[in-house]
Amino acid sequence: MTNKIPEDVIENIRKANDIVDVVGEYVQLNKQGRNYFGRCPFHDENTPSFSVTQEKQIFYCFGCKKGGNVITFLMELEGYSFYEAVHMLAEKSDISMPDVASKQEKGLSSENQSILSAYEWLGKLYHHLLRYTEDGKAGYEYLQKRDIHEQSFETFQLGYAPNTPNFVSDFLEEKGFHQQLLIKAGLLKLQSDHNVVDPFRGRVIYPIRNHLGKMVAFGGRAITDHGPKYLNSPEHPLFQKGKLLFNFDLAKRHIRKERQVILFEGQMDVISAYQAGVRNVVATLGTALNEYQAKLLKRYVDTVIICYDADRPGIEASYKAANLLKRAGCAVKIAELKDGLDPDGYIRAHGATAFDQIIKSSDTYMSFYMRYIQKDFNLSLESDQLAYIQEIIKKLAMIESSVEREYYLKELKERFNVSIDSLKEEIRAHQKNSSFRKDKSERNRYTKKTIHIQRQKKLRPAYVNAERVLIAYMLQDPLITDRVQKEIGVDFNLEEHKVIVTHLYGYYEAYDTMDISVFIDWLKDEQLTELAVELSMMDVATHISDQEINDYMHTIKRQKEYVETVKEYKQQQKLAEQQNDPIKAAEIAMEIIAIKRQLENTL
Repeated sequence: MTNKIPEDVIENIRKANDIVDVVGEYVQLNKQGRNYFGRCPFHDENTPSFSVTQEKQIFYCFGCKKGGNVITFLMELEGYSFYEAVHMLAEKSDISMPDVASKQEKGLSSENQSILSAYEWLGKLYHHLLRYTEDGKAGYEYLQKRDIHEQSFETFQLGYAPNTPNFVSDFLEEKGFHQQLLIKAGLLKLQSDHNVVDPFRGRVIYPIRNHLGKMVAFGGRAITDHGPKYLNSPEHPLFQKGKLLFNFDLAKRHIRKERQVILFEGQMDVISAYQAGVRNVVATLGTALNEYQAKLLKRYVDTVIICYDADRPGIEASYKAANLLKRAGCAVKIAELKDGLDPDGYIRAHGATAFDQIIKSSDTYMSFYMRYIQKDFNLSLESDQLAYIQEIIKKLAMIESSVEREYYLKELKERFNVSIDSLKEEIRAHQKNSSFRKDKSERNRYTKKTIHIQRQKKLRPAYVNAERVLIAYMLQDPLITDRVQKEIGVDFNLEEHKVIVTHLYGYYEAYDTMDISVFIDWLKDEQLTELAVELSMMDVATHISDQEINDYMHTIKRQKEYVETVKEYKQQQKLAEQQNDPIKAAEIAMEIIAIKRQLENTL
């Protein structure tokens, strides 16, 4: 093994972190039989093909073919080094890493590690000032007036930046941080007069954490009229606004439990909802929802409830976010707040119970859309009524569920006094247009392509299938492996199969039984790891007879003999051509064809 972490430590850490729990923090998993399935986090897909096997502690995607154990999952998804993935799992399970391991490369550059450290130090300082000092009194009183509880101070590590230009620079420079690094990380701001100041001075601080709970930025809310009301840290290597969601680290487990997430625009909205008992809440960071964030949410949950401000800009933002989420494959609902309030204001005005009812009675996307586009029509005019109905019909024609379509058609019928039959006729007319046919043809092409791929898989040469099945059994049974080692050794035909069985022989010298999640750590190659996982997932019988093993080995040996024989004949053929003997060369070519036919007939 190339890493210096003791094997027993790695094994203890792996055993302490069930792969279903770890993967479940990133992917919405549903149990089907003995395995769990979800949408693959490594490629876009509509039908879940990502499998997690609790018994074997491995994952495998039948679509993109990625596979591995709990450590390689984090390495692949997060871009971690081996050490960093193990270190994170050790922290999750409260297992101490040995000193020798702590000296290994942690994956992050020294500069990025310094940035994280600086944010951690400053976050603790801001929080201490808010809670326990006179310097933080203004921030403390502001938050109390906003009905923020003491417990929320701790949960979100809220803080206050004193209105002193050099306070932060002096504090962090005393800790050994370089000024240029602090400017790059957005912790200090370089002014035109070349002085540096704390950009958040005089503001209540909302720490922004990544999904691992590490502080990577700050949000600041002004408590006076000086400067912009809200301010976020500028982007730096560890903080990209479009790739993070506020409170995502705390909300993940609640999102999985509730099977839906509530999306806000503001950090204060999240804090108010969280302390009101609604915990599956996240917010964007001062920017509109983007495709990356929509796909991130889709990985975790199917249903997203948008809860933006009730004013016109909030409604417009809700419409854009809803369409983006629908394109990402999410089921979308929109909470309708009253009195033009934002979520934080609504909770403070009406209480937690009323807000919970608002969330539970959220509109479907279609109901919201029917209200939203009314602004474009004067429904007191008959012509606008007809145009409005046509717009709704276009949208309804795209809905696959006939029950759902019928529900909204009845609403149109009662509101505009038109017959259901005429509305259904309009639906059918729209569904016959070219774009709808195109959608169906796309689906058909995908289906045909999938069938074609499956057929291609069945057309593997007999010796390849023999090697794959034999290795699948070897991954289960050391006795079969011992027998194959004695009779074939590493004389498999495919190079990747040779490498895997070589590692298998070494593995069984160290271990009595197979643990595929341990074995794949021996394969220091991504493609070999994925192949080993794929073979371990093959649906082979629990028992194989001696005759079947002999047949597979015979097929492998015959192919090897064929390759060697053909190689020898081709050398003779080349020599005949060099000696200008075309008859001899042709005879040898016929011999090669005959050998190939004989091989095919005997396999």
